[in-house]
Amino acid sequence: MSILKSVDKVLAAFGNIRAMERLHVDTFTEEKIQAVDGEMIAQSSQGQLWIGQQELNGYLFLEVVVLSRLNIKTYRGATLIFSSENGDFILPSDTQEIESDYSNISNRYMTRISFDLSKAQLQRIKKGDFEQVQFVFKKKKVLTFLRSNS
Repeated sequence: MSILKSVDKVLAAFGNIRAMERLHVDTFTEEKIQAVDGEMIAQSSQGQLWIGQQELNGYLFLEVVVLSRLNIKTYRGATLIFSSENGDFILPSDTQEIESDYSNISNRYMTRISFDLSKAQLQRIKKGDFEQVQFVFKKKKVLTFLRSNS
């Protein structure tokens, strides 16, 4: 493995962009991953779902951070589906262009998305009135998270 790293160092010295990217250590994104704002509400083997709330001019927004090994990139937005015995509710994303930030230290992606939210939906989320959360993007890609007990 050290031979490949040595070759990358030589290639990077000659200006090879891909070799430079492989050698680059992204401490900026890793620091953001380590200090995520908000509360982790759900997790699974696919990753973690963190939330925070924001109010602008009387409108409520759910600020979501998804930490996973999956690179999320779309220009059509995403949806969150909260499932429970009391019925499901769906949140469409306010953000249409979504792109993940990658950290090569922990080999994870961090994705920030904003969702429109009503007061009733916010109360259900705060109470933990859901068993699972599905994050759907690109019509077929689904990340499923189970409610965290914390």
